Amino acid sequence: MLFKVEMTVNIPLDMPKDVADKIKADEKAYAQKLQEQGKWRHVWRVAGSYANVSIFDVESNEELHNLLNGLPLYPYMTISVAPLCRHPSSIHSDDR
Repeated sequence: MLFKVEMTVNIPLDMPKDVADKIKADEKAYAQKLQEQGKWRHVWRVAGSYANVSIFDVESNEELHNLLNGLPLYPYMTISVAPLCRHPSSIHSDDR
């Protein structure tokens, strides 16, 4: 199942820099692991914002929910999720 996920990060301004840096490093490692597994297929930065638009390829709504809840930055995010399905005019065979 494919999902478009929009994430906006709002780290508190009073969070100590070393704590924020550790969370960001953990987030990067977790995100790259999911990309290597094929679960997080695409990620794009939204220019001018601490935000991204991503495409996830997971088995179920519950799997997506669990992956998103596992993000180290999750407590500081606003997240929007939309399910996707293949468009009949697409010429790509791998965009289920």
